[in-house]
Amino acid sequence: MALRLFLDSADPHAWQEWLPSGLFHGVTTNPTLLCRAAQTCSLDNLAALSATALSHGIAELHLQAWGPSPAEMLGCAEQLAALAPGRIAVKLPVTRQGAAVGRVLGRRGIPVTFTACYEVHQVLVAAALGATYIAPYLGRINDQGRDGMAEVIAMQRCLEGVGSSVRLLAASLRQPGELSELAGAGLNTFTISPELAAELFSSGATAAASAQFELEAQS
Repeated sequence: MALRLFLDSADPHAWQEWLPSGLFHGVTTNPTLLCRAAQTCSLDNLAALSATALSHGIAELHLQAWGPSPAEMLGCAEQLAALAPGRIAVKLPVTRQGAAVGRVLGRRGIPVTFTACYEVHQVLVAAALGATYIAPYLGRINDQGRDGMAEVIAMQRCLEGVGSSVRLLAASLRQPGELSELAGAGLNTFTISPELAAELFSSGATAAASAQFELEAQS
């Protein structure tokens, strides 16, 4: 499966800056990112934001459903998916309620991304339900004093071991080196912040070589 990069942001200004680059397969959002971007987490606002994000030509937009009961979460999920059928992946927490909603969405052909994955065994839930993605939080696992890198790689091995097509969508990455190390271990799907995207182009040697090329081209 080919590499997929997602931009982890709900900020339209970041979309404008990065999506024209062609680097990103899609955009991932959640209520926390909406709050950081001073965006209201409402269906009306998400409809407007979705139109903006998808106008940049991305293949997928991940929106998180919410609701205190399975029925309310399912209703929210269905409304989110209807904003752009086939291009919206509905994010659900990997909880019993999220799993119940994900089962229904999967039967209806709606892509599901299970999120807030912290434990290796949780990927088996995504595999059993035929989800499209499951997103482990590498940085936050590290924050718990655990070896996030080893555990995310173990998740990938677990999915490979059962022959699952679920993509492990590595999230909460904080350094470019984490991206390359996980890629070397077989992961091919990542969501990264605009700040980390900028760091992918941060190389003093490359900048110096580029400047030299320009000087010599004008000589």
